[in-house]
Amino acid sequence: MAVYTKINKKDLLNVNKRFVGKKFISFKGIKQGIENTNYLLRSKNEKFILTIFEKRVSKKEIPFFMKLMDQLNNSKINCPKPLKNNKGNYLFKLKNKTACIVSFLNGKDKKSLSLKNCYDIGKMIAQMHSSTKKIRLYRKNSMGVKNLNPLLKSIKFKSKKFINIEKFLKTNFLDIKKRWPKKLPSGIIHGDLFIDNIFFNNNKISGIIDFYFAANDYFMYEIAICVNALCFDKFKNKFILNKKKVKSIIKGYESIKKISVKEKSSLNVLCRGAAMRYFLTRLYDYTNTPKTALIKIKDPREYYQKLVTHNNLKNYKHYIN
Repeated sequence: MAVYTKINKKDLLNVNKRFVGKKFISFKGIKQGIENTNYLLRSKNEKFILTIFEKRVSKKEIPFFMKLMDQLNNSKINCPKPLKNNKGNYLFKLKNKTACIVSFLNGKDKKSLSLKNCYDIGKMIAQMHSSTKKIRLYRKNSMGVKNLNPLLKSIKFKSKKFINIEKFLKTNFLDIKKRWPKKLPSGIIHGDLFIDNIFFNNNKISGIIDFYFAANDYFMYEIAICVNALCFDKFKNKFILNKKKVKSIIKGYESIKKISVKEKSSLNVLCRGAAMRYFLTRLYDYTNTPKTALIKIKDPREYYQKLVTHNNLKNYKHYIN
């Protein structure tokens, strides 16, 4: 979540005309995140999230996200539910951009996760994967490993000190692509399960948000994303892999859905691919985000450290022992 596109009271009046019966009375920009513009909307008794879709999200793919969240709600997976406007559509235009409004999810994200939290997250992911297997929607993963080369080429390595980083990225990308597994169990994954996308109430998961990277991909790739996003502890400026957290996520997942030997043997390269993805997107945003955007830019060096960590591990056992 972030704020690139500014709105005013007149824009709020236009939104109210499209959603008769809701009457939104206030709005506030949400700074966290990096992809789309987000505002907290309030009516007299309820809260909602207004999302204005920015450049990285393809317009033709947005209906997929709306239908997915709607169907996940029907499958008892707690996530934001998109509202339909007066015309029965999820989407509308605001500031010449595509926008939507979704229900507000109660609870809040945590700053750090316990092993029990990790176990519960693993369990929730498995429940979501089991549900998405039954959902007949399809979206190719635009941030999959095969799609990272154009992103790598688009990054401007402006100074000489970046030459080694550029070489490191290109070498890793080629090796990861070569080793990428084939024919693992797949379906729709969330694709971006960071700690600020998982909400808790009284230390219990209340739901998940931000499905705008959801796509069809390997279920184990979701686990790899979570290993990178949730299982490293920060000490000063260093990120250290917490193997107990990895083990807890996998144990929680397997309490609902088994992970095959082939999936487990692919964990290392999947983790390398996930780290590469976030290193590249953060590098791109670091060098391309406009100074006028109300946004907290995330440090790409975090994912350099994580990628180096994965490069020094070899197999599944190295992640849990």
